[in-house]
Amino acid sequence: MDQTWFKLQNGSDVRGVALDGVVDEPVTLTPEIVRPIGFAFAQWLSEKKGIPVSELNVAVGHDSRLSADRIKTAVFQGLEKAGCTKLADSGLSSTPAMFMATVFENYAFDGSIMLTASHLPFNRNGLKFFTRDGGLEKQDIKKILTIATETGRFDAPPVSNVRRINLMDDYAASLVAAVRKGAGQGDTPLAGLKIIVDAGNGAGGYFVGNVLQPLGADTTGSQFLEPDGRFPNHIPNPENKEAMDAIITAVQNNKADLGIIFDTDVDRAGAVDQNGRPINRNRFIALMASIVLEEHPGSVIVTDSVTSTGLKYWIEEKLGGVHHRFKRGYKNVINESIRLNKEGKESWLAMETSGHGALKENYFLDDGAYLIAKILTKAAQLHAAGKGGVDRLVAGLPEPAEAREYRAKIRTEDFDTYGDNVLKEFERFVADEPGWSLTPNNYEGVHVTVDADHGNGWVLLRKSLHDPVLPLNIESEETGGVSKITERLHTFLSRFDQLDLPDMI
Repeated sequence: MDQTWFKLQNGSDVRGVALDGVVDEPVTLTPEIVRPIGFAFAQWLSEKKGIPVSELNVAVGHDSRLSADRIKTAVFQGLEKAGCTKLADSGLSSTPAMFMATVFENYAFDGSIMLTASHLPFNRNGLKFFTRDGGLEKQDIKKILTIATETGRFDAPPVSNVRRINLMDDYAASLVAAVRKGAGQGDTPLAGLKIIVDAGNGAGGYFVGNVLQPLGADTTGSQFLEPDGRFPNHIPNPENKEAMDAIITAVQNNKADLGIIFDTDVDRAGAVDQNGRPINRNRFIALMASIVLEEHPGSVIVTDSVTSTGLKYWIEEKLGGVHHRFKRGYKNVINESIRLNKEGKESWLAMETSGHGALKENYFLDDGAYLIAKILTKAAQLHAAGKGGVDRLVAGLPEPAEAREYRAKIRTEDFDTYGDNVLKEFERFVADEPGWSLTPNNYEGVHVTVDADHGNGWVLLRKSLHDPVLPLNIESEETGGVSKITERLHTFLSRFDQLDLPDMI
C-alpha cells in the first residue's frame, strides 16, 4: 500500500511540507496529495453523519501561510469530486472559529477543515478536521488517510460550488458578548485599560479591532497584526523566547496593563502582566485555575506531565482544587478531562504548559482566544474594583529555582521499542538510586521525585509523541540541584549506544 498519505499523519492532524525553500525538506503536501484527502473527508463525514455527500455542508478556513490558497483550492476540488455541493470559504480564520462553524446556529456546518501547521516554519502546512463533536481523533485521521490512499491521485477542474462567509466576524462577536456578560459592566468593560496584542503575523490580528476595541480597551502598541506567512518578525509561538521577549518589550515600552500573544492559528495563547512578567507555562495554568476554581470550587484541573511541584501546591493547597497531572499532548489532556466528567468527577479546565487549554463551558474546545476572554473578564472586574491587574491572582505562586529540558535523539530505526527499553531500565536505575523514588499517580514515562539531599526536585523521562526522541525534564527547588540530578542521569543514559545525548554536564 502507498504510504504517502499515512506519513502525513501527525497525531490528530495532517501535516507536511507545502513549499520549497528549506534544505533537505522536500514538498510532501502537494495539491495532488491534498485532493484525495478532501475527497476522503467527505466520504468519512457522510458515513459519520449518515447523510449523502451531496447534502453535506462543509466549511474551509486557513491561517496566514503562503501555501494557504493553493492547499485550499485542492481541498475544495477533493470535496467537489466526492459530490459536495454546499461548500463555504471562511478565508483567513482561526482554528477555534472553524470548530464554532459547526456550532453557531446561523452556520451549523456538518464539518469543517482548518488549514494550518500551528507554529511550524513557513514551508509547512496541514489540515485539522472538525465536527460538532469536536476535533477528530487519531483513528479518524487514519481512516480518512486510508480512504485517500485507496482513492489515489486525480485531476480536478476549478471549483464552482463555494460561497464566502464572514465567520470571523461572528466568532469575534461571540467573544465580545462573553466578556460583556461575564464582566457585568456595560458595553465597554475594558475602558481605562491598555491591552496590546502580538499576533506574530498569524491569524490573530482580528482580536484588536474586533474584540478589544469594541470592549473599550486602548490597544496602542499592538504589533505584527498583519497576516504574513513569512513570519518576518518572530515565530508565532507563546513558547518561543524571541516571541515572548517581543511582547514583553511592547508591554514595557507602551506601559500596558496586559499583553497578549497568540500562535499562528490562535488555538494557543500567552500573556504578559503590567510588570513585564510572562504569564505562560505554569503561570498561565495557575491563572486559569484561579479563575475556574472561583467559579467551580473543587474542580479537577487536568494538566500535562511537565507541570511544576509549585503548581500542584497552588491548585490543591492554595485554591482547593484537585491537580490531575496526565500525559503531554493537548488531545490527551482534553480527553482525560472529558473522561473524568463522564465518571462524575467535575473537571472544568484541561491545559498544557504549551498554552493549549480547553474549558468545559466552551465545548472543551482548544481555544486560546476564549482563554484570553476569560482573563479579560477578570481583568475588567479587578479594574472596576480598584484591585489591580490579573497578576495578583498568581502572586506567590511557587516557582522552581531551576528548570531544564533536554532531548536525547534515538538513532535506531525501531525507536519506539528502543525507547521503551530505556524507560524500563530507568525504572530499575531509580529503584537503586539513593534519594530517588518513583512518583505515584504518574501517567506518562517515568516520573521521579528526588529528595532534598540529592537534588530536591523531580525528573520526567518519556518518549516523544511523534519523534524518535526521549525528552527529559528536570526541576529543582534549589540552585545547583539540577546539576546534581543531571550528573546521575548522564551516568544512566551513557549506557545506551543508540542515544545521541545533549550537552547535559
